Amino acid sequence: MTSASTSPTAALTAGELRAAFSATELFAGMEWRLSPAPWPVDATQLAFLEQLGQAILGFYHAVDTLYLRSAAGKSLLRNRVRTAPWVAELYDRGKPDWLVRHARHPRVQGRVPAVLRPDLLPTGSGFALTELDSVPGGIGLTAFLNALHEHRAGGPKVLGQDGAMLDNFFRAITRSHRQPDPVVALAVSEESASYRPEMEWAASRLRDQGRRVWCVSVNELILNDNGVHLPAATAGTELRADVVYRFFELFDHAAIPAFQPLLKLIEEGLVAVTPPLKPHLEEKLSLALFHHPELAEYWEEALNRRHRKLLASVIPPSWILETETLPPGAFWNGPTLRGRPLRSWRELGSASQKDRELILKVSGFDATAWGARGVTYGADVPGEVWRNTVDQALADSDSKVFIIQEFRKPALLSHPVCPAGSDEPSPQPGRLRLCPYYFPVRGIAHLSGALATFCPSDKKIIHGMEDAALVPVGLV
Repeated sequence: MTSASTSPTAALTAGELRAAFSATELFAGMEWRLSPAPWPVDATQLAFLEQLGQAILGFYHAVDTLYLRSAAGKSLLRNRVRTAPWVAELYDRGKPDWLVRHARHPRVQGRVPAVLRPDLLPTGSGFALTELDSVPGGIGLTAFLNALHEHRAGGPKVLGQDGAMLDNFFRAITRSHRQPDPVVALAVSEESASYRPEMEWAASRLRDQGRRVWCVSVNELILNDNGVHLPAATAGTELRADVVYRFFELFDHAAIPAFQPLLKLIEEGLVAVTPPLKPHLEEKLSLALFHHPELAEYWEEALNRRHRKLLASVIPPSWILETETLPPGAFWNGPTLRGRPLRSWRELGSASQKDRELILKVSGFDATAWGARGVTYGADVPGEVWRNTVDQALADSDSKVFIIQEFRKPALLSHPVCPAGSDEPSPQPGRLRLCPYYFPVRGIAHLSGALATFCPSDKKIIHGMEDAALVPVGLV
């Protein structure tokens, strides 16, 4: 990645940023380090990001097809019989039967999320794609930062100029609805309440453009036999929603009384909901299945060569943690321990620090599956903690899926950041997470903005934190 320390000085000052943040409710209760400079990417890096979006969109469609063929007992391959019922069994592990049935319903087949956001870590050998998030925060935040920085002389030209991010967001979430002026509800759960201010800001900006979009608590939606309705207090009158953009996780269904009735309305065609309520599209398990040797031929058929090669270059080697006992002479597809393959995943608990350059994380459908929770970096914890973490994951594997991923160390970079108590930026060392936002419309994944999270160099797992700097991404 390009270091911002080599780019021209940005016109925005830290004082202007601080004043802009203070003047809005968007960032209430949120803190991070100030940086007045967008993170710069060059034309080659921009082209890579645009190509990656198309590859990710193809990957989502391929995962959906893989799951449905596996669940139906159909062959994964076109000209040769190859069934894999174990794939659907893994995706369905720990899910309620009613949600599994909905994920296979004809009404939602072929539908993928309207927002695609990978977590990319620049390393010494390129990017590492560590996660795909289809219910991501940061949409309003990134659009707000883009608006602050756009058309400012002396700095990178931010991605998502002239409101393109919100415009493409609206186009993507309404793409399955033919009505020219749809009513849209951005439905936020209590569990995701910290993101509600940015969703309210995004809805307000879209209404300024003449779109009928409102943000509402998911538990305030009114459901009846005719569909989903916004409460009168939200829109001034009770309106039937044509589209619901869900900002809530599937594992949180017990806290949302309308969850199961909503599925019925979707299946009856009375409302469109995105992201679709299909848990197999929200599992980190998919990253491990991409590398699974038993599925290599499927990916060769399901993805074009360019996209397959691109994904292989960015998805770190990943494996599924399993509990079965192997027959004599058999070994697991997984990392090595002291140079030899594993016969039991429990052996991994006794790995040396050198062999623990691994990330252990829960795959999905769990309260710890987002926000860097449920993630353990083996080489960064004492041996006893690592052993207990592996043992606990194996004990929980009857109801959850866990994956092991090769750790790829983020590169040490530099960016202007204001020290604590100062509005004077200076180049600081740190590590970066880059989150591009893609909005699929008519088969094109539109790259419409990106958020860079620049963390202090001592942080091993990079995520939003108060000592990080959050900046938009611009083209130099």
